Amino acid sequence: MISVCIATYNGERYIKEQIVSILSQIKKSDEIIISDDGSTDNTLKVIQSIGAPNIKLYHNVKEHGYTPNFENALKLAKGDYVFLADQDDIWAPEKVSVMMSYLQRYDMVISDADIINAEGQKISDSYFKERGSKAGFWNNLVRFSFLGCSMAFRKEILKRALPFPPNHTLCTHDNWLGIVAMSYYRTIVINDKLFHYRRHTTNTSAGGLLPTTTFFFKLRYRLYLILWLIRHK
Repeated sequence: MISVCIATYNGERYIKEQIVSILSQIKKSDEIIISDDGSTDNTLKVIQSIGAPNIKLYHNVKEHGYTPNFENALKLAKGDYVFLADQDDIWAPEKVSVMMSYLQRYDMVISDADIINAEGQKISDSYFKERGSKAGFWNNLVRFSFLGCSMAFRKEILKRALPFPPNHTLCTHDNWLGIVAMSYYRTIVINDKLFHYRRHTTNTSAGGLLPTTTFFFKLRYRLYLILWLIRHK
């Protein structure tokens, strides 16, 4: 069974296109877990209008923000395999089949993506190229360069990754899941571009494509993650 986890917040413009791209390649016995962070637009109505019985909609009633919202979705996932998805991207038709083929041999697979703008027009052929992404624990610790929405993994990883470290300013869901997987599990990074990563003016995260923090914050961030990584050993 596959669990696709989506964290939503005011995503009415793109969420239907994303969900449709996911539903077209998962089984009726799989599930889409949506944790909503208090949307004030029509996000919930759009989701409910799709009418798919395997969409399970929950409300994040604890700490708000995209990291605790994703954590809420992950805690509710029942599948043996977990895929992360952003509310505004579009999955390529072969995403599930390709990633599931790797998950027979690995515990986590991380894929590349092309980048599109708000209107769906391609603006870059490769997120990895734009970000300078490199595989490996130390490369990733020095320069976090993998998106949560590019990850799929066996549920066993959640046994060590949950609960997330409590300071979500110093621990985003994608960086935490990535270094946990690279530290303790079989992880592979592939160059297949398996989704269209959308960049627009209302993204909740810069996706690592913009300089948003100081050197001292980056150092504190990494030390915090290392400390909690040791605690989760």
